Amino acid sequence: MLKYSLFIIILCSLSFKAESQQDIKEFRSHIDSLVQNAIDSSAFPGAQVLIKHRDSILLHKAYGHHTYQKKRKTDTLDLYDLASVTKIMAGGLALMKLEQMGLFDPKEKLGETHPYFKNSDKSDITWKEILAHQSGLQPYIVFWQTAKNRKDRFKWRTFSRKYNKWNPIVIDDDIFLHRRYPRKMRKIIRSSPLNSEKKYLYSGLAFLLIPDLIYQRSGLCLDEFLRDQIYHPLHADRITFKPSEYFPLEDIVPTESDTFFRKKTVHGYVHDENASMLDGVSANAGLFANASSLMTICDRLLKPDNEVFMTNIVEKYTSVQFPENDNRRGLAFDKPLLDYDASASYVAESASPSSYGHSGFTGTFIWIDPEHELTVIFLSNRVHPYRSNRKLYSMNFRPKLHQAAYDFIEVQNDKS
Repeated sequence: MLKYSLFIIILCSLSFKAESQQDIKEFRSHIDSLVQNAIDSSAFPGAQVLIKHRDSILLHKAYGHHTYQKKRKTDTLDLYDLASVTKIMAGGLALMKLEQMGLFDPKEKLGETHPYFKNSDKSDITWKEILAHQSGLQPYIVFWQTAKNRKDRFKWRTFSRKYNKWNPIVIDDDIFLHRRYPRKMRKIIRSSPLNSEKKYLYSGLAFLLIPDLIYQRSGLCLDEFLRDQIYHPLHADRITFKPSEYFPLEDIVPTESDTFFRKKTVHGYVHDENASMLDGVSANAGLFANASSLMTICDRLLKPDNEVFMTNIVEKYTSVQFPENDNRRGLAFDKPLLDYDASASYVAESASPSSYGHSGFTGTFIWIDPEHELTVIFLSNRVHPYRSNRKLYSMNFRPKLHQAAYDFIEVQNDKS
């Protein structure tokens, strides 16, 4: 009787395993269809998708090509421009680590961390307000346009076609910026209009100031600090600023065919113009990575330790900061809408309140859900060939991809 019972248990176990494998196969086929349909619809020429549940990789795959010319197939090793995902994978992580080292507190004021903002209307803005996008700062300033004169020509001591000690900031292969212009950018931010009402308004301006803060407190540039304190200890070896300095151009996916500033296809350099004017190293944008290196970091955020990230620090930065003000944001990290609205959300309806992540203008997306132990990473260059291509949004692609992962988990939970 005991042998018979054991036989039944083993048989059931094998049957469930086979059924589970079939479910995974069907799930992967569904994701393949979603992505291929988006590619066929010209939402993006190619992509990487990496989905992990608990300790299992449900799917890790590259799709399509670098461009619509289909000269190079996308590979899982390729690096994508992360755009605003940089805010969490660079700026957010750096400040988390700095706080863990006792060198930063989000309660500090901008005038304290950046003395050139003292005696301005921005002096008393806290970093908590900045990181939760409740500072009153303007959403964005097109700084390359501020370098033009009334005749629509670039002013003296701005852009140059020659690289030298006066123009050491590399915008592209043949465009360089005067070394003093980043100081001018800070002055423009200082004098920019400030909203009197403190409410949620997404702004990347102060994220341009985070590299200064990291250097003041650690003595290291932002890229050096991240590399030494986070990326290298985690063995995340395909994540970097200024990728063309470290990787072959063939490994870097092109972004936009820029018709108004650089007048060429942006390839190997950051797409965001403001980040490019900071020599490609900014907490607003500028980071490049493949999905695998991002997953390595996400795994440690899901299971923090004292070595890289402490649990209380991760929980602090990934928690809603101003719910009383209808602000869903954490500290740098985005959160699900407080009241879900399918027309306004880029994440799945099933995402738990404890989940967090960020999206990027170039067509990137990272979302981590501790409650479901689920991480979804999607990388694309939807701005290719032009940023006017909004099919990624009109197709509601990212929420559909995200929800598919939750639907699969729900089915597995029902069967277990």
